[in-house]
Amino acid sequence: MMLNAPGSDPASPVCSAKACRADAVWVLAWNNPKLHTPERRKTWLACEEHREHLSQFLGVRGFLKDVVTLDAWEASRPAERGEE
Repeated sequence: MMLNAPGSDPASPVCSAKACRADAVWVLAWNNPKLHTPERRKTWLACEEHREHLSQFLGVRGFLKDVVTLDAWEASRPAERGEE
């Protein structure tokens, strides 16, 4: 995940769109079937403005697997953050 610029909150994820520094709201889960196993999920983060554009970019390549809010994504993965 990309983080905000220096001097801002380092724990606040930002959009993955080129040159965008907006707060991330969405997680786009994807994988490239030529490179990754079917269960593997890579992620891009998106602000409201770039969610559709990034989704389309991944979708036309057949890579997009899921789009969920950042809050829902984080809530669904407690073991990855060291929680149970």
